[in-house]
Formats: sequence, C-alpha cells, structure tokens
Amino acid sequence: MKVSDLRGILQYVPRFRERIFVVAIDGEIVASPNFANILLDLAVLRSLSIKVILVHGAAMQITQLAAERGVAISNADGTGITDEPTLKVGLEAVTNVMGEVMQGLTSVDLRAVYSNAIIAHPAGILSGVDQLNTGRVERVDTKSLHLFLNEGIIPVIPPIGYDGEGKTFRVNSDSVALEVAEAMGAIKILYLSAYDGVVVDGELVGTLSIAEAEDFVKKHRGTGLVETGLISKVEHAVKACRLVRVPRVHLLNGLKDEALLSEVFSQEGIGTMVYSNEYQQIRRVYKKDVRAVMALIRQSVDSEELVKRTRADILAHLDDYHVLEVDRNLVGCVALHVYAEQGIAELACLYVHKNHEGQGYGRKLMNYAEQLAAEKGVKQVMALSTQTFNYFQQKGGYTESTPDILPPERRKKYDASARNSKVMIKNVSVVAPLEASRV
Repeated sequence: MKVSDLRGILQYVPRFRERIFVVAIDGEIVASPNFANILLDLAVLRSLSIKVILVHGAAMQITQLAAERGVAISNADGTGITDEPTLKVGLEAVTNVMGEVMQGLTSVDLRAVYSNAIIAHPAGILSGVDQLNTGRVERVDTKSLHLFLNEGIIPVIPPIGYDGEGKTFRVNSDSVALEVAEAMGAIKILYLSAYDGVVVDGELVGTLSIAEAEDFVKKHRGTGLVETGLISKVEHAVKACRLVRVPRVHLLNGLKDEALLSEVFSQEGIGTMVYSNEYQQIRRVYKKDVRAVMALIRQSVDSEELVKRTRADILAHLDDYHVLEVDRNLVGCVALHVYAEQGIAELACLYVHKNHEGQGYGRKLMNYAEQLAAEKGVKQVMALSTQTFNYFQQKGGYTESTPDILPPERRKKYDASARNSKVMIKNVSVVAPLEASRV
C-alpha cells in the first residue's frame, strides 16, 4: 500500500467513526473463496471504530441442499411462497451458513453473535395467493443490537424472522438489511453479491441518484435483460435512500478482492452507489477555495496547458469560477468570463484532476459553464486552447474560429501572451433549469 492510499483512507475515518454500516452478503458470496478476504475487510472496518451489522442470505445454499435432498422448493430467496418443505430445507441451509460465517469471523479475531433480532409477521395473501411461511419484517430488536455493537460485537442476522409465539418465517435478506439499517440509523448499506453493480450499455455506472435508480428499475423490471437479484437490490437501495433516508447504498461484486474497502474508502469506488444526498456537485468558488484551486491546476499550468493565474487574478473574478466536488473533495474547475457588450463568454480554466479523468467530469463542467452562459443571455461561448482544442471539438462540439472574434480587451491579452492559442466557438441555448446541472 502506498502512503497516499493510507492518507486517502484516513480522510474518511472521522466521518465514519462510531457510525453503523449494514453489510448484506448473499449466500453465494459466503460460499466463495473471496469470503475470507471480506472478513479481513470487516476487521479493518472494526479497527477504525466503524460499527458493523452483518446480514447474510442463503438462496444458493437452499437451492443446493434441496437438490441434494430431492426436495422441490417453492422459493429460494424469500420473495415468493415458502411451503413447509421449503422452510425446513431453508432452516437447515441457514444453519449451515451461520456456522461458516461464525467460524470465519472467529478466524479474524472478531467477536460476533448470531441474532434473532428480526420480529416478523406472515406476508399474508398477495394477489389472492397465500404466501404461507414467507414473512415480512414487523420490527427490529434495536435494543439488543445496540448492546452488541457497544460491546464491540458484530451482530449476524440471518434471513429468518420470528413472531411473538416463536413461529418461524423465511424473509428476504435484501429486505432485512433495509429494515435493520432504518431501525439502527445506519449511514450505509453495502450489498455484496455476484453482480458488479448497475451496467448500462456495457459500462458500469458508478453513481445513481434516486431518480436514476428508479428509472433503471422501471425500464428493466420484468424484461429478462437484468437479473431479478440485481433488480431487487436496486429497488431496496431506492427505498433506503428515499423512504428510510440512508444516505448511500452500495452494490458491489463480493467475488472481487478488496471490493468492500475500495468502495468505502475511495471517491470513485468500484461498484454502483445509489445516493440520496449531494454526492457530487458543481458550485461557485469561495475565497477559502482559492488556494485549493491553484493547487489543483498547478500541474496543468506548469505544462503550459492552462494560463498561469495568481491568487489576485482569481479573487478579482471570483464569481466567474466554479468547482466540481466529489465527496467534498475538489476534483475539477471551470471559469466563465462574460463579455456582455459583445454577447459572448469565454469558457476558461477547465481542468479535471488526473486521478478523475475518464469519468465525464470535464464534459459536465463544460456543459455547466455553457448553460450558465445561456442563463446570462449569452448566445456564444468561446474557448482558447493550445493543447486541448481537439477535446473541445470532439467532446464539446466547438468549431475553430479566428482571434478576430475576441472582444477588444480579450484580444489585447491574447496578443500579449504570445501563446498563439487556437480559438474555438460554439452557439449555446438554455436547455434546462440551472439547478439540473448538479451532478
């Protein structure tokens, strides 16, 4: 591990210390070779004083055990009918998983307890069909869970619930994780499954707002193009963020080593995060940001990609500058200088930190500046560049022009700089309210 990696982790520690994470692991992941690595990751979280509640599934184990016993099960994941034979096989499979989980936690010196904290009632009759032994979570015994957490003990919760009379119900682990997170005030739910996350057009989607996640479910539910297990997790992520107010829900591939830590302790992560708060935003620059902005663009200034700007230069036009924040860290910036008399604006100081290239942030900043220009009544935006003019043409739709289009005061600076920058131009128009530019 690099020192810079450790520093990156440490910036999150104050935010997460003594807060609760609900980690939901599918049965398939428990049975995988990578489960041992996940246990080590949980030990890291505990060493940083992060409180962990572990929820596990058992669908794969139920299916396998039923096949071995020659039992025809009515449902494996706790979302459909659970008849008596299925419940019997399910309880045995869950008990087997429990042994694996507890043995694994003990092997990494983590104290844990198997908890019957889920109080469930029958799911009842749905669409005219009795769901039999399938249950729904009625409430969570938060008192016992807090007692365990305060003693440094990890509660392990199975996909099983009990009513006041001791009757047993099969419950869906995705739903259990959601209900536990709500009841315990968790700040994260992490779903570890065999899915990489949400993939659209062959590309992994790193972040989804609630609206985007809802749209994904609406488009793909019942189509057969996306597995029902992933749809379930996205649906529960939406409920967690919108109704329960869990700030962030992460969908991770639990078969990948270090997926858990990479997702929790990095700005970009490696899975899909559904969020309810402002994870990314473009905002104006304040005086306190100027030093950080200068540090951000220093490398590009040194390579003569950007014009050198002093602190006084930025302060003199402070309202023109905007920054892109990702998880409260500045990763990009842009400036828009308006020449109202000429009806034109200059898009300047467009830069994204090298560690965040390839994420589309440059285009977001460009679009934001163009939209801002349109809001100000400007019809054209120009950009001057010595090295990135291809980017403006290919990604932004700019065309090459001549220095003759520059406003007089800007032309003087252009000639004095001797940079011989190419001048790019683009017509702009308002396409949406400016508030929609938050990313």
